[in-house]
Amino acid sequence: MRISARADYAVRAALQLAVSQDDRPLKAEAIADAQDIPHKFLEGILNDMRRGGLVLSQRGGNGGYRLAKPAASISIADVIRAVDGPLVSVRGVRPPDLSYTGPAASLLPLWIALRSNVREILEGVSLADVATSDLPADVSALTDVPDAWTNP
Repeated sequence: MRISARADYAVRAALQLAVSQDDRPLKAEAIADAQDIPHKFLEGILNDMRRGGLVLSQRGGNGGYRLAKPAASISIADVIRAVDGPLVSVRGVRPPDLSYTGPAASLLPLWIALRSNVREILEGVSLADVATSDLPADVSALTDVPDAWTNP
């Protein structure tokens, strides 16, 4: 599974909004600078997040962006879906819409299991969890597996 640059930037921008010290909107430029995200690219991401109901935008001199709801109620999966669509797809197709035959037939339950695990992790972690460095215990435990930090 790959996390696109778009999804990575979206989560980082959402986290920057989550830790905003006051209720004033943050300008896209400030978010881009704080997270080292190309400004023009970020504008498109923020628009997708606005259309997805995750951020609110305000125009004008005091304008900018803010989260549409509390950080604790926005999962990492919500952010990724807003900018990239489904969490897991195969050739752009959602696993339940696939079919295989012969020796490849058992690929479908494998893809479904993968999707289930990805959902469990990304839907179970909120922006607030990441922003406060308080990941759920089951997610943190996965990082304790010796091979988790190495590339095969």
